[in-house]
Amino acid sequence: MCAPYVLARTARADSWPSRAVHLVVPIAAGGPTDTNARLVADKLSKIFGQQVVVDNKGGAGTNIGNEFVARSDPDGYTLLYGTSSLSSIGALYRTLSYSPTKDLAPVALLSKFPFFMFVPNSSPAKTVAEFIAYAKANPGKLIMASPGTGSGPHLAEVLFMQMAHIQMTHAPYRGAAPAFIDLIPGRVHCYFGSGELLTYSRSHQVRVLGSSGDKRSAAAPDVPTIAETVPGYAVESWQGIFAPAKTPPQIVATMNAGILKALKDETLIKKFAQTAYDVTPSSPEELGKFLAADTAKWGSIIKSAGLKID
Repeated sequence: MCAPYVLARTARADSWPSRAVHLVVPIAAGGPTDTNARLVADKLSKIFGQQVVVDNKGGAGTNIGNEFVARSDPDGYTLLYGTSSLSSIGALYRTLSYSPTKDLAPVALLSKFPFFMFVPNSSPAKTVAEFIAYAKANPGKLIMASPGTGSGPHLAEVLFMQMAHIQMTHAPYRGAAPAFIDLIPGRVHCYFGSGELLTYSRSHQVRVLGSSGDKRSAAAPDVPTIAETVPGYAVESWQGIFAPAKTPPQIVATMNAGILKALKDETLIKKFAQTAYDVTPSSPEELGKFLAADTAKWGSIIKSAGLKID
């Protein structure tokens, strides 16, 4: 590599960001992931002195947005608001045109959180145990919605079905918002979603039956864990920021420093906590190790369930 090229890359890294940064959310607008991404983007815009613009590219179980970032120029101006689906898609899809671990560079972990199990008010189930009984009495007839095949909520539902020994029919949507629109009137019978959706149960538009964490959430201490009915069940999801692979380490380090500063903001911490998101900042290396461990965990579960997507 010639010296002028090295100097040019260094100069670009030193001046980053000199224009707007695009934060790709691989899920439809309007859901909790999109809401959190916009909160983070707003903080980062102020920290970096350049606009951080949220671009929603939903579909294909987050693969459309994920691959868009993986194939983008590694210049720091296209980032991914990654979800826990990155841990599962390698095992789920028979063929994948990108690698979550090889084509994306970890930048920082943002948060970890449980899912909550929601049902429409028309459901006869008022507890997790009653829902299991309802599903067993109607094998394959109940519809469980998700924001996409292979998404965190989908896999949490799959594990729930495995451990509760029930069968439901999966209905993938392009995000949490459209799924919830169908849950409220009872067009679908179950949805696992993040704590931001607790506002719907608190306003009595839907009913919440349980949470997926290994302990009750501080955001909803009155909601029992699913494990209180299905021993050993525990699912924790996460969100983090990634860049295209080969993004200069200096830019990744600058991104990480800005994100860690944003995650110290008390307003952000409180807003995350209200919806059961625990802020969990990390280094790029820590996020990389975490992704590898989570990928191994879900790979084993997916294999045991015999799940595959063409």
